Amino acid sequence: MTDIPTVLFVGDSVTDCDRRTDPDGLGDGYVRVLAATPELAGRTVLNRGISGNRVVDLEARWADDVLAVDAGVVSILIGINDTWRRYDSDDPTSAADFEAGYRRLLAPLAARPGTSIVLMEPFVLPVTPEQSAWRDDLDPKIAVVRRLAAEFGATLVPTDVELTALAGAAGAGGAAALAADGVHPTPQGHAAIAAIWLAHAGHLLAR
Repeated sequence: MTDIPTVLFVGDSVTDCDRRTDPDGLGDGYVRVLAATPELAGRTVLNRGISGNRVVDLEARWADDVLAVDAGVVSILIGINDTWRRYDSDDPTSAADFEAGYRRLLAPLAARPGTSIVLMEPFVLPVTPEQSAWRDDLDPKIAVVRRLAAEFGATLVPTDVELTALAGAAGAGGAAALAADGVHPTPQGHAAIAAIWLAHAGHLLAR
C-alpha cells in the first residue's frame, strides 16, 4: 500500500449520488462525507458508483472503472437493485447468480498485492409493508456478501445491521429519517453510513 493510497468506492445509486455532475466527482453522499474526514485527508478519493447498477452491470465496467485504477482500497456496495428489480420489474437475480457475479469481481482484486477490499452490506430500511417483504430476497444476498468477505479476506462493513439498529433506536419514522424511500439515504443516512464505514474499515487507512 502506498503512503497516500487511492481509495475507490464503487456501486449503485447509494454511492453515485450525482457524482457525474459534481465538479469534484464525489457526489453528495457518503463518499463526499468520507472524503472530508481527517482519516482520508490527503488521499485520492474516487467515486465509481452508477445509479441502477446490479452486479452484472459492475462486471461490464469492472476492467475500466476499477481494475485500471491503482487503488490501495476498493470499497464495494452493491445488491439492492438485484433485489429491487425482482419486485418492480419482474427481473430477479438469484442469490446463486449474485454470488457468482460478485466472485468474478473479487477474484482479480484479491490477486493484486497491496489492494485492500471492503465489502459493504446492501441494505433496505423498510418504509412500506411491501419493502418488508424484500427481506426474503435481500437477506440471502447479504449472507453472500458476508461469506465472500470471509473467503477473500475482505473487510466487512455491516451496513444493513447497523443502519437497521439505528432506525429501530430512533423509533417511529426512524427508517425514513435515514432513507426516505427505504433505499436512498438522506443526508443523515449518508452521515451514518460514513461513520459505519470508518468504524469498520478505517484501520485500513492507518497502514
